[in-house]
Amino acid sequence: MAKVQTLFDSFVSEIKVSYTNEIKPSERFQIRNSQDICEVLRSRYDSCMEHHEEIWAVYMNNQHKVLGVSKISQGGLSEATCDPKLILQIALKANASSIIISHNHPSGNPKPSSADDRLTRKLQDGCKFLDIQLCDHVIVSPENFYSYADDGKL
Repeated sequence: MAKVQTLFDSFVSEIKVSYTNEIKPSERFQIRNSQDICEVLRSRYDSCMEHHEEIWAVYMNNQHKVLGVSKISQGGLSEATCDPKLILQIALKANASSIIISHNHPSGNPKPSSADDRLTRKLQDGCKFLDIQLCDHVIVSPENFYSYADDGKL
């Protein structure tokens, strides 16, 4: 059957949303603590750890089994900008129930900055509105890491 084109088709774009997960639910990695988060993400920072900042997000189901990870942003030596809408957009695409965000500090000091605190609060507010749990914000450095959840800030 031929598609009937209307006058508005040339003025209205179609939005396509897709998410594919080829890993069986029973085989997905389950996040139990901040050490597990580092295990999932540390290899993502291999090429940038001491060079530039990157922000990654881990998307999980309601049992904290990983649905997937996504690189959100790449920045410079001392910062990477992040729009929480991008993180939440991907969460909605993947039908995630919970999120963990992470970024690296090339300086080697995993202590969060005031900008890190602002991002965490802003994302936490957005997650609450969408009924998605922000489980942690982990800052990774070459030798150690900082976890907002472990420090009682989430």
